[in-house]
Amino acid sequence: MERRVEEQYRARVRGCLLGGAVGDALGGPIEFRDAANIVAEHPDGVRTFVAGGNDWPPGTVTDDTQMTLFAVEGLIRAGVRTDRGLGLTVAVTQHAFDRWLDTQLLPGPSGQRDGWLQGEQWLYARRAPGNTCLTALTEARKGDRQIRQFGAQAVNNSKGCGGVMRAAPFGLLPHENHTQWVFDAAAESAGYTHGHPTGKLASGALAALIYEICQGAGLDAALDTTQDLLSRYPAHEETSTALAAARELAKAGKPGPATVEQLGGGWIAEEALAIGVYAALARPEPEQFLDALALAVTHSGDSDSTGAICGNLLGALHGETALPAELVFAVEGRGVILQLADDFVLEFVHGRRLHGDHGPETAWRTRYPGW
Repeated sequence: MERRVEEQYRARVRGCLLGGAVGDALGGPIEFRDAANIVAEHPDGVRTFVAGGNDWPPGTVTDDTQMTLFAVEGLIRAGVRTDRGLGLTVAVTQHAFDRWLDTQLLPGPSGQRDGWLQGEQWLYARRAPGNTCLTALTEARKGDRQIRQFGAQAVNNSKGCGGVMRAAPFGLLPHENHTQWVFDAAAESAGYTHGHPTGKLASGALAALIYEICQGAGLDAALDTTQDLLSRYPAHEETSTALAAARELAKAGKPGPATVEQLGGGWIAEEALAIGVYAALARPEPEQFLDALALAVTHSGDSDSTGAICGNLLGALHGETALPAELVFAVEGRGVILQLADDFVLEFVHGRRLHGDHGPETAWRTRYPGW
């Protein structure tokens, strides 16, 4: 990859992951609150980190960012696994989510897991994890862990936003893939916890949007491509309708909590996607990044997930330098987020140098075992 292209790619990866974390942390403390009360305290929308309940200090991320980081790690490990002559194995991300489940059930690292991410103590905080994710991953653990195979879809009818909130990393995969493959991979991974078709398709749509953006498309062009692809899938109607509504509201103007809530609360997959897309369309310029995040989180709904999705989109579009500095420096886990972002780029740009029969191979595989 040409150096200039690699630098832009790295900026998009960093911007997407860090932007998602900032949006998550901005919205997390006000989740479950009524919009009228939020606006009374924040007339211009929530634009600074605030403290939340259960001893959440300002800047704290939630399960949205936690699971997204494990998805990134899983994709890196899937990249390492391709040395076995296999394609990119999506089921490796389910193994990653199984390690995330440890962080919600144990007080700290058990010493029985490989890789480095599960060793980060700050990830062991429970930040209102979704019941569907917890239940589905716990069910998948039944049986002998030593022989358990990953890749089975969840047996439930949930279309909660717990799949789409962690789908962005699939869109960051390099151009050797293509939009439909990225869409299908993200949908499959969402299906490890969420069984409803809409939960899967909304996740695929977010990944496709980010993939198209990373190839140089603007938001509108990326939406055109994604909506056309989405329309070919059975049961696409809920997600297609939600995206169309987001685009229409963005064209109509009048951004604010009342307009956002016309799209729903964001508790279910297509609504969370629509709100994140709407906020990005309504405030699309680099200098409007904070305006967009404030719009995405200031409503009576799942503010952390809608903020994360908006941050993912605009971070991929504009790169890390567009993110509001006053939030970037204070977001929880920034060092780990950037480390994973850079390692993701290293794996998918310089993987041959890291996997070769020389010095880095053993250390890289210890850091990212291929399963």
